[in-house]
Amino acid sequence: MDDKRETIIALETDPASRDVLASALAQAGFNASAFATSQEVIEAVHRTSPDLVLLDASILEQSAREVLVTIRGSAASAGVRVILLVGPLPDERSAALDLGADEAISRPWDSAELLSRIRTQFRTQRRERDLRRKIFIAEEGQQIAHTAFNALAVTEKMSSDASSLDRGLKIGVASVFLIAAVMAVVYFLFVHRAQTETKQANRIILGLEGGLVKQQNLIDEVRKLRAAQDSMPPASNGTDELRAHAEDLKSKMAGATSDELAGLQNELASTNARLKRVEQESGAAQSLIPADVQSVCLLHVAVALRDKKSGQRLRYSGLNSQGEPIEDSSGNPVLTLDGRGPEVRIDVFGTGFLAGPEGRVITNRHVAQPWWGNDELGSLLAQDLQGEIASIRAYFPGDPRALSAEIQNISKDADLATMSVNMQDLKRPVLSLDPSKGAAQPGEPIVLMGYATGIAALLARTNEDTAKQILARGGGDISQVLDDLAHRDLIHPLITQGHIGDALADKIVFDAQTTSGGSGGPLIDQQGKVVGVTVAVLNGFGGSNFAIPIRLSQPLLAP
Repeated sequence: MDDKRETIIALETDPASRDVLASALAQAGFNASAFATSQEVIEAVHRTSPDLVLLDASILEQSAREVLVTIRGSAASAGVRVILLVGPLPDERSAALDLGADEAISRPWDSAELLSRIRTQFRTQRRERDLRRKIFIAEEGQQIAHTAFNALAVTEKMSSDASSLDRGLKIGVASVFLIAAVMAVVYFLFVHRAQTETKQANRIILGLEGGLVKQQNLIDEVRKLRAAQDSMPPASNGTDELRAHAEDLKSKMAGATSDELAGLQNELASTNARLKRVEQESGAAQSLIPADVQSVCLLHVAVALRDKKSGQRLRYSGLNSQGEPIEDSSGNPVLTLDGRGPEVRIDVFGTGFLAGPEGRVITNRHVAQPWWGNDELGSLLAQDLQGEIASIRAYFPGDPRALSAEIQNISKDADLATMSVNMQDLKRPVLSLDPSKGAAQPGEPIVLMGYATGIAALLARTNEDTAKQILARGGGDISQVLDDLAHRDLIHPLITQGHIGDALADKIVFDAQTTSGGSGGPLIDQQGKVVGVTVAVLNGFGGSNFAIPIRLSQPLLAP
């Protein structure tokens, strides 16, 4: 991948203007150097082969001409763009273009306009370089094809002269042409594949990275979630509808005939039985929720990317004044394997719950190993980068701390894993598990707890001003945003209720709502025991979701 920042060299004679110019270029993400004399610029051009040169031509026309001649005559500076900073008179700009500059900007220059002109030059430069690269590839291919055709001509001539040669020699000559043709095909396929893989790697990295978030993007997501919550009807467990139906049946019975009365009485008895059962289920859920919710934690897993060849981690080249990654002229973050910029992190959110002593937490394997079963990450890691866990932090409701965690066991057969959380002095109850084969039965009521939709859902529980304040204080760092949410006691799992639709050997189907981020949450029955571990793989809320039977986690919990 191309993570090189554009290099700019500037000639500015005025010290104050030189400092302002150098600062503006650096903040825009360019690798910029500013000098006071033409000799210094010429030496820098020979030393660094810059992408663009800015020249002060308002009072030193001869110096500007000297630098221009040097640049245009240097093979190392082929394709470099040149912008002249001229005086305010129109003829000065014309003279600058006549000198051979690609662009001329009149003083006093505006930073925004100057940077815009520079980016325009870089876009033109990239197109020219891309065209030169394509021409080079075409010429290479033409040369190979020419070689193949020459081989064909030689083969034909040798064939015509080889009537007296034995059969083996004729076959060998024909093979020369075949090998040449194969070489040409392989060459073109290699070039195409290399270009495709580079573009794909950049797209995946820029699509998955999240360690440094853009505040506006997250605010927009929070607004959508809040709007969706506001538009949803009030939660109901069906008791109001059943009561209304019972009253309607009673009114019908008052004027019913003797033939109708028996049927209405049976329907009323069935409705009252359903109402009683729903009220009992709701009461049981309300009694177990306060006790269990404190043991369900939010897991923040940060994945770093390491280059397989150099062993160095992928980084941003730097941050701008808003704490966001420096971008190139195309608006993409500048990535590098060198420097001291922040590491590129892919942030994964999941749910875990205490299931054993000394901070033993159960979650999903795809939370503990985010690349497992992830097609995009898998295709990225199949190239020149490998993923590795940079950190795991657990947040429990009611506690302001981020507790460190590490992977303990990972199942080879199911999407399950256990982690060990350093609980420090935090005391939380271990959830009761039901590992029996008949633990989950179709039709049984369940309660689901999890951190569905991750950090955006937590921010959506506050007003917009508070969400913006939290993001601003975090400076775009997700870990700092989570710490602030924890100190404000805003980290609590989403709780939904539903019923088991089906119970199979390796999965439980249920209708309680969940989505990404809820992965690893406990599925709790009416007796307060965990019967399954959620596997949230849907992009949005759905009517049918899946869990893994808790009995499959038993080998991971063994001492």
